[in-house]
Order: sequence, then C-alpha cells, then structure tokens
Amino acid sequence: MKSFFRVVERFCGVMDWIGGVVLVFMMLLTVADVILRYLGRPILGTYELVSLAGAVVIGCAMPHTSWGNIHVTVDMMLVKMQKRRQQALQFITKVIGFLLFIIIGINLFDMGTTLIKTGESTLTLVLPLYPIAYLLALCCFAEALVLLSQIFRLFSKETGNE
Repeated sequence: MKSFFRVVERFCGVMDWIGGVVLVFMMLLTVADVILRYLGRPILGTYELVSLAGAVVIGCAMPHTSWGNIHVTVDMMLVKMQKRRQQALQFITKVIGFLLFIIIGINLFDMGTTLIKTGESTLTLVLPLYPIAYLLALCCFAEALVLLSQIFRLFSKETGNE
C-alpha cells in the first residue's frame, strides 16, 4: 500500500511541477505583453495563451493540493463531532469526490475526442483545444487517485495498519 501512496505522491509532484512551469510562462508572457503593449507592439494571442495556461495551472495544482491537504476547508461543524462521525463524513465526501472526478474526467476525455473530430481551435492563434481537454481529464483522474488513496488512509488509520 505504501508503494501505491508513493506513486500517487510522485505523480502529483510531477503535475504540480508542470503547473508551476506553466504559471511562470504565464507570468513572463503577461509581463512581456504589458511592456510591448506600452511600446505599441502587443503580443498576438496573449489572452488566449493566458486563458489556456490558467486552466492547466489550476488542473495540475489540484491533485498536489489535495494530497497535502493544503486547500481551504471550513470545519467548524466537523470539529464538534465525535471522531467516528468525522471519519464517516470524511469517507462519504471523499467517495462522492472520487466519483465526481471520475465522471468529470471521462467527460473531458470525451470532449477532447470531440474536439479532435471537429477541429475546434482558438480564434487568434488557431491552437487546437483537444490537448487542454485531455490534460484536464488526466488532472481529474489524478485527483480521483488522490481521493482514493485518502479513502485507503482513512481505513488504515482506523485499523492501525499504516
């Protein structure tokens, strides 16, 4: 089980690294566009590139954020519950999240296939949109893996097998 956790953690780390690189690209592109726009020579398609890159950054950061439990949570009610009820509620929400991200991932994969067939692309730079849909599907499947591993951890902590 520990090897499964290690693989998921490494995969999340790689996805987070990709998101970080794309975020730096977004920042540099935006700075360059602002400077060149001031000089009267804006970069063509900056809005499209930043929009697509934003989707990649959010999608790639999501699994790593969930893995480290570093996302914002509101647990005012949860803290007042008994330990058993807390675990039951965590289990239910993680199962629902797992199923939701599997469904979203499958639909994004289908959308990518449709985008290939239709040849859908951005307006200015004519960049194909299907790679973004496939990458976001991969991000959703990675998030589902993270939630599945957290479900396993709930049981291993409960039984003391970790």
